[in-house]
Amino acid sequence: MKSPLVFVLMFQFAFLCSSSQVKADEGMYLFNDFPVQVLKERYGFEPTEAWANHLRLSSVRFNSGGSGSFISSNGLVLTNHHVASDTLHKLSSPERNLIDEGYLAKSWDQELKAPDLELNQLVSIENVSARVDAAVDDSASVEDAAKQRRAIIATIEKESLDATGLRSDVVTLFGGAKYHLYRYKKFTDVRLVWAPETKAAFFGGDADNFEYPRYNLDATIMRVYEDGKPAQLDNFLRWSDQPLTSGELVFVSGNPGRTQRIFTVAALEYLRDNRIPYLLDYLRRKEILMQQFSLEGKEASRRARDELFGIQNSRKAYTGMLAGLQNPLTFQSKQSREDALLAALATDGKNSKLAEAWPEIAAIQAEKKQMLGKSVSFRSSLFGYALQIVLLGAEDQKPNEERLRGYTDAARDSLLQSLLSTAPVYGDLEQVKLADELSRLIERRGADDPLVVKVLAGKGPRERAAELVNGTGMGDVEERKQLVDGGNKVIAASTDSMVELARAVEGDYRRLRSENERIAESERQAYARVSEAVTAIDGTGGYPDATFTLRLAFGEVKGYQEDGRNVAPTTDFAGAYQHALDHAGQQDFDLPESWLKAESNVDLKTQLNFVCTADIIGGNSGSPVVNRNGELVGLIFDGNIQSLTSDYLYSDEQGRAVSVAGVGIIEALRAIYNANELADQIGK
Repeated sequence: MKSPLVFVLMFQFAFLCSSSQVKADEGMYLFNDFPVQVLKERYGFEPTEAWANHLRLSSVRFNSGGSGSFISSNGLVLTNHHVASDTLHKLSSPERNLIDEGYLAKSWDQELKAPDLELNQLVSIENVSARVDAAVDDSASVEDAAKQRRAIIATIEKESLDATGLRSDVVTLFGGAKYHLYRYKKFTDVRLVWAPETKAAFFGGDADNFEYPRYNLDATIMRVYEDGKPAQLDNFLRWSDQPLTSGELVFVSGNPGRTQRIFTVAALEYLRDNRIPYLLDYLRRKEILMQQFSLEGKEASRRARDELFGIQNSRKAYTGMLAGLQNPLTFQSKQSREDALLAALATDGKNSKLAEAWPEIAAIQAEKKQMLGKSVSFRSSLFGYALQIVLLGAEDQKPNEERLRGYTDAARDSLLQSLLSTAPVYGDLEQVKLADELSRLIERRGADDPLVVKVLAGKGPRERAAELVNGTGMGDVEERKQLVDGGNKVIAASTDSMVELARAVEGDYRRLRSENERIAESERQAYARVSEAVTAIDGTGGYPDATFTLRLAFGEVKGYQEDGRNVAPTTDFAGAYQHALDHAGQQDFDLPESWLKAESNVDLKTQLNFVCTADIIGGNSGSPVVNRNGELVGLIFDGNIQSLTSDYLYSDEQGRAVSVAGVGIIEALRAIYNANELADQIGK
């Protein structure tokens, strides 16, 4: 891993990304507020409404975290191998390791059904800001305002679900200044068609992660079914058979998870000094724990692999983010922008009171610091199931508008999809993870803390973890279903060890959740005024922070300079084979046997990876990259190390989005994996 300090020294921080501030190819634009004028002025391209609608309907969101796209009329879906790895892990067994070995279904009956995967296709967007705002009393306390907002959102979502049958989510935008209702068609019968080996998908391992040049085939193909048959789709992406050229305009349609570009200086200081260091300490601890468990044997390594990869990936990403925030010039730029905005507000009699939002946000950061690390989730699948069941039983007794977010009528089907997953749960791994969580609980609160005493029940962490895991049936989907169907009365009478623990900590969980919701409501109200202030001073336009909802980004296929050398925008198969030779003896750089056997069949000049200046972030993994004709030319799978500050700011000096080339995927399917029948379906 290269030092994260290679980040470019000078950044222009976009505070709320209004049209007067957005520069270069910055922007994660809403599909109901398309950047038509920006594209026309900058690139001479004017997308039509039909072009935008087709791209929107051809894009999907993975509930496991990530993006994808429809690539055939018979339901094929393209995403990343690392987005699909959760499903690959759940479909694997000691006898069939899909993550290591890969998979190819030779016929429809060999396509493997995912145990709990949900894909969302965005069907429509409706602005419901006025209705949400009208339901919240201006004079209400923060606690009451949070309840009122939660109630009207639950009502809107249920009305939409009842009227349309579509998943309906009210999304908060611009820090709380706007609320949009997103309606999704859900696909819950999703099956695995093809996945390459991890050696191909994650070629270069942790050393190459977030680096460039890259030579990865980080791709997987699934298929959505309806009524037991492959779904028949009107909207899917055609496939370009042309290699990309430097300077070519491309578009990314995906679901960026979260950005914090609206954040004030005080909020970023909290992230730099408190939140991210805490997360890194946690991730390093968990990385060591999972590595130690993996050393127990081949099967232990397989069981821990997917979670270990996620931990390592997060650790490296947060390390890069922290490095960007620790660069003094980042804060100089941010402080300068904030000072100018506040100075302008001070002379604006109509809007000067909006400046009160900044000290309010600063005070909120102190509250967040006090809450840091307070949790009773225990990071255990078995306990998580039990807690969800206990909460579901209790929330079902309340009117819909009074329920916790995630337990309303509109959210119920998705909750049950996850809760009744048939994915295996491994008791030995759960026990190790839970014991460590109980140890952390003692470290954070002290052994005499009432919650600690209640949770440990007079035993040490390892002994208590063993007792809890051995005494629960939460690993059995049928036992979970019986409790869900039985409702609150049956749940209250259960003697299952994890359910008993969930009931014991339910009060603490609700108290902490309520406190966090109060803080979030305070921050939401403050940032709504920040948004209003920016609009008053700089004008309207631009894009809101990412919310794991569908956005459009765009940019050029473009190389960059690093350490005094030019980095070309594209790589090819020849480079992959050479990269393996250059790192001979290093396990992470061993290409799979299928690649070595097929080398003479591969057109080595075929593009494999490329970079572009499109503005992406976590959640964009699996996003399709299309050209002006709306044809798929690539598949986002990463950003380079210089792009990791994109949570807070965008720069195209060196920051790049990294993709698998569309032509490279087809070449691999045909020349390496002998999947001609599958390749023939793509784009048709």
